[in-house]
Amino acid sequence: MKIFKIENQTPLEVWLGVGVGESHSNYGDPGGRDLLLLGQSCASQEQLLEVTRGQRSPCSLTFGQLACAQETWFQDLQDDFLISLYSCLASKPPTAADPEQSILFFSKYDTRKLLASLTVFSQQVPGIETPPVLFQWLHEGLGPFLVDPQVFGCLCAKDVSCEEFQLVVAALDRIYSQLPVEEQRNLYSGIKHFLIQDESSQKCYSEAVPSLNSTAWFRNFLGSFLEHATVEDLQLFGDEPTLQKFARDPVNMELVGKLTLLRETALYYTLLLTSAPALPLSSLPDGFICYLSPGAVRNLSTEEVLGVAQRLGKSCPWTRGTPGGRVPSSLASHQLQVASSLLGNLEDFSPAVLAALGQAVLGLSVSSIQNIPGEHLEAALPALGSVRGWSPEQSRTIINKLLHSGYQILDGQSLAELGTLVGGLNSSTLWSVSPEVVVEAIQLPGFAQHIEPLPSALKRILVEKVSSRVGHPAELVKVIPNALASYIPKSLLVFGEEEPNLQDLNNKPWTRDQAAMFFGDVVKAEPDFSRLSQSVLQGFTCAAASAVGAERFQELAKAMRKKKVRLGQDQLSCLLRMVTLHGIPEDLDSYPKELLLFLSPSDYAATGSCRQFFTNVGEANVDVLPREDPQRQRLLVEALECLEVPGTQINEENAEVLGRLVCDLSGDYIRSSRGRLLKDLGQCGSFLPEQEEAIRDILSTGNTTFGPPAAWSAFTLSQLSRLIPVLDHSILQQIPKKALTTWLRNFSWDSHLSREELAAVVTELLPRRHKRADADCPAELKITDAVLDNDMMPLYYTPEELRACLRNVSLENHFSQIFTYPFSIPQLAVLKEYLYKRYPNGFPENLLSSLGPLLPYITPEEISTWKMSSADMLAAFLKTEPSDSLASAAIRRYVELGNALNATALDAIGMRYICLLNSTELQAIDPPSLRLASLDPSACSQETKNVLYQKAKEAFSDQHHLPAYYELILPYLGGAPAADLKALSRDDVNMNISTFVNLRKDSLRNLTPREVQGLLGMHLPELAQWQNRSPVRDWIQVQKQSELDQLHVGLTGGTQEGYINIVTPKFPATSSAPLKTVATAFHLLPALLLSVLMLSILS
Repeated sequence: MKIFKIENQTPLEVWLGVGVGESHSNYGDPGGRDLLLLGQSCASQEQLLEVTRGQRSPCSLTFGQLACAQETWFQDLQDDFLISLYSCLASKPPTAADPEQSILFFSKYDTRKLLASLTVFSQQVPGIETPPVLFQWLHEGLGPFLVDPQVFGCLCAKDVSCEEFQLVVAALDRIYSQLPVEEQRNLYSGIKHFLIQDESSQKCYSEAVPSLNSTAWFRNFLGSFLEHATVEDLQLFGDEPTLQKFARDPVNMELVGKLTLLRETALYYTLLLTSAPALPLSSLPDGFICYLSPGAVRNLSTEEVLGVAQRLGKSCPWTRGTPGGRVPSSLASHQLQVASSLLGNLEDFSPAVLAALGQAVLGLSVSSIQNIPGEHLEAALPALGSVRGWSPEQSRTIINKLLHSGYQILDGQSLAELGTLVGGLNSSTLWSVSPEVVVEAIQLPGFAQHIEPLPSALKRILVEKVSSRVGHPAELVKVIPNALASYIPKSLLVFGEEEPNLQDLNNKPWTRDQAAMFFGDVVKAEPDFSRLSQSVLQGFTCAAASAVGAERFQELAKAMRKKKVRLGQDQLSCLLRMVTLHGIPEDLDSYPKELLLFLSPSDYAATGSCRQFFTNVGEANVDVLPREDPQRQRLLVEALECLEVPGTQINEENAEVLGRLVCDLSGDYIRSSRGRLLKDLGQCGSFLPEQEEAIRDILSTGNTTFGPPAAWSAFTLSQLSRLIPVLDHSILQQIPKKALTTWLRNFSWDSHLSREELAAVVTELLPRRHKRADADCPAELKITDAVLDNDMMPLYYTPEELRACLRNVSLENHFSQIFTYPFSIPQLAVLKEYLYKRYPNGFPENLLSSLGPLLPYITPEEISTWKMSSADMLAAFLKTEPSDSLASAAIRRYVELGNALNATALDAIGMRYICLLNSTELQAIDPPSLRLASLDPSACSQETKNVLYQKAKEAFSDQHHLPAYYELILPYLGGAPAADLKALSRDDVNMNISTFVNLRKDSLRNLTPREVQGLLGMHLPELAQWQNRSPVRDWIQVQKQSELDQLHVGLTGGTQEGYINIVTPKFPATSSAPLKTVATAFHLLPALLLSVLMLSILS
């Protein structure tokens, strides 16, 4: 419950209750609401009288006992009873029953007594009418009375007038911006309940009542809470003529101009302004211009078109989509439809018109672009090249028109002038541009900012062009733009004798592998580690850090904490070893939190308590350790012991301490915590099957703050968005279709859900039983450019309708868009069917990068017929992350057609698919190509590792004498012969243990203990943890124990002096050799040993 005093009231202090969407007329009815408290012991009249006489403390009665007491007994209570009751409840944790009990209690409480009590209460708190005090009360003061701040249920029962209610809204509106979004939504739900008690009409507007006829209704009765109103809500607040009056009221328009309405609400509000009788578009505030409907911009003059276009470009975001294949921005999708409709008014696209359209030029269809003369496009190029958000199809068409009309890229200025259109260049065209032209262009400020959205293949070509003309790493780092920095091959970042420029390195966004190449050079040259950027510090290597003194090393580690550097498991293991070289420091909180993942609370004792230890662990990136890692599992066990968790029940406070460790809790903990962990589980990236089952079980019961699925709203789904992928059909089918649709239209595009996860929701909204498809597409479902620009397209078509409406429609100019839409599986099957009919002889190159959603329907046999004619095509297809069988088929087809496995192809194959190459394909790799590619064959067969090591050794042979050579050859060491490993052991490489145990077994067995010590360096003590596991165990067994003892790490199992270790061969478990044969072998063993001994003596 919340209590506050509103200004200018005499006296109106209101207890705010819950019960949104319910009628409260029978709350005092013992046969109605009281049934909710069945089994609850009720306060007796005698107990209440004792409280009144001061013979019993109010604290001796629970809120539930009071709520179910008879209404007449409350008449004897003194006015200060509520004050005493509040003091009792303030120290008790809230319970799920509080909302229901508070409504029941206050519906029975006499109104006069209630107001008198509240007057006393308000007089005890000076300044109660001010927003800060109200805010404090809302959050801290009266939580025990009301867990869920959905309010105003009791106001209806207390006959609060609309005029008084308006003051309540005004008071809450003043603290709106300080409230969390969830509380804003809950309060809005309560406001709506008060205004619409019977879900049919609202009660606080009447033209006939002077005090209720103001059209500034949105400001008066919703205020900033209008941000949470859906279209359906608005339609409950009035009919369309009434809403038009509200929408056009200047006070309301000023309010809405400052708010961020739900997408669909903003579109509807703008429609109210632009529908007949429409406001002139010139008088429409900028805040509404982004939400115009396509119909509102038809039949305009050229002057009006250009005026609207300029305002659209100035006021609206034009982002087409997000990296990683996520669905496009829904607002941007709508703007494209509006821009397309707007440009439909124009017949002549002169250079002046094209330039004046600004961002609205994105509304041009590919067919429209093809009809514009090339000289017009060239004349408008300075303006077109500054437009953000061209689709690949649009930019490709414009570039082709320019080149065919004679445009030439002869210098840096002519390349830079393409601006954002440069992505329309194909690889062959860019390869034909001279390196000098590229170097000149990237140094022009305007061009560098347009490189970011380029396809990866084009970025790699630009880097190769620049690096072929810039010979020194320091110069390369200086001239390369930030957008290309991560594409510089590692081998080109080896400085050698050249001194790096710290400022240039600090300003670039490097990958971890890149930064490792120059990290050693930087830490040697930089006296103040705090000057190093996060990007540079992430390149931390043991080999480089070992050259830093112990005191300076601690400074380095602390700098990493301040810069929030994210390190890998091997890096952290080395960092911890060096930080604790002389014992565990007492100021562990000054070092990266991830170090605690490798420690225990006892190690932290000098710094703080175990609770503080696990608070820091919970805030760390626990995903550094795999979920199945024993160390991570041990941390969870120790955390539960530290927090003294009873059984399997986790409360909110403990969940906050556990942080990311909550993601490791088993299904039993999730179930026992009865929904309290759902919010915390929302931070987890993935779940185990048993965790998913437990989450579904909890949500299905309806006994959570979200209620049963059948009562969920779009706001509920928004709160649950990260858990939506866990929901199965049994839950999704219970959610009201209206809620799912509203969520999709307003919230889904800002969620973290993938296209596939959104498609699961779309599937629930499509009819289960499809009607037979008509021969023709219904007129209202005709697929136009506007439809193809609409990210909600999957909602409008059943599979049969989609099949019928795709006939005679070309999708070629929309591939990059439509395959990001959340089509259901049956709809995707229709799209695949369409593509194979449309392109029977193979897919066009511009389609391959968009095929991701269709991969489950493509077979290796089909890929074997494709025209995989370039490395760019291979890269485009592999970027969609196909299965191994599909990727292997694509690589095989690429090689069959005579294409080389050059750097572009190898970079596309990358770490994920390198193990799929067969021996013929491996031998076809030209060693110099490895200098420009990033591969990691550590998971491949030994044969593959051996071949690639020899090629990598040849590729980096000219850098063999440099310290950075180890970082270059590191991914390939699994194929290194013993001789090369022996040479590395003399270079202080500090090889991590995970690399060591993946070396060739025959090479490892030939290393001496001293050579192993030279390889591992500071990681040598970790060898003891592996001594009972292969391959370390096998290596130990062929070493002299005396030499192992000299390592001082506790290794046992080596050969004793005067003894010969016989390594017992491992016979297959399924061997069918007769027992007699095995017994004979053992009988021959003494003779064998004697023979060996005699031979050694004779020699």
